Amino acid sequence: MNVLKRIFFRPPFIGLLGFIVVLFVQAIGHTVMILMENIFGEAYVYQSATVMGLLGAVLLFIGMKHPKEISGTWLGFFAGTFLWTGWVEFSFVWNAAWLTVPDAIDPATGDISTKGEYLVMMSSLGVMMATLVYFTLNKETKCNFFHWIQRRMRLSTGKPTRGYPRNFAAITALETIYVVWFCYLMLLFIYEILGDTSPSAYALFFFNTIWAIFLLNRLVKFWKVTTAIRYAIPTAIIAWNTIELLGRWNLFEEIWIHPEKYWLEMGMIFAAFVIVVVISMLTPKDAKKTFEQEQGKFKQEPT
Repeated sequence: MNVLKRIFFRPPFIGLLGFIVVLFVQAIGHTVMILMENIFGEAYVYQSATVMGLLGAVLLFIGMKHPKEISGTWLGFFAGTFLWTGWVEFSFVWNAAWLTVPDAIDPATGDISTKGEYLVMMSSLGVMMATLVYFTLNKETKCNFFHWIQRRMRLSTGKPTRGYPRNFAAITALETIYVVWFCYLMLLFIYEILGDTSPSAYALFFFNTIWAIFLLNRLVKFWKVTTAIRYAIPTAIIAWNTIELLGRWNLFEEIWIHPEKYWLEMGMIFAAFVIVVVISMLTPKDAKKTFEQEQGKFKQEPT
């Protein structure tokens, strides 16, 4: 156990563990969605998606009642993931099927370039922009990005309330849903309006990759596991945009959308995901304080 502490309970591993968990969840989420459609079929896929969303709601309820920050953060992340996949994504799938929205076809190859449900998702832009106004102007926000906007554009609406209680499960769940939603729309509008091989797409790839590296460089310096997890969510999802673009350009085969073909590889990713989650959950809330206390005790011992 002491060896594990020396290796994983300090930077850069605290931040890297959170990053890997969130990154793996993006791949596993694609696989789960495809497996649900293949296993349950059109007859029962929406019922299974409803159950998944309910599971996310239950996890959120438990997390919001749980007083501990680390468990609340983890429960919030998985709650947001289940709510997004179960209720949000499959609601677009249902609407696309009900409205008979055709898939977008690549004229060069004749293959499906964008499924109908993602074309329907683009109509949610107005809702996202409206809610973005609230998050941008919210004086209670702890998000560095929104703080930066408020300072630069002088949009502060007042000083934060002293002693304002934060519910970490709710914050993490909402962050997960919102960042995934934002990145989906960003990529979809690039693909469908400007083209996935347009100069704008290549510019997005370049700046997105630089942004992901910048965030990851900050993340690997974190000592506090809960803060690292919440910071890893946007970092890993932004990094996933780079992977999505590379897959869109057919530079590699996306194994997570072919689980029947790459079941072994996806099984290994899932196993690694479980191991990393367990290690992260074993990490003390404030590892730096724990190390300092242990070192202080060690110095007091006679030689």
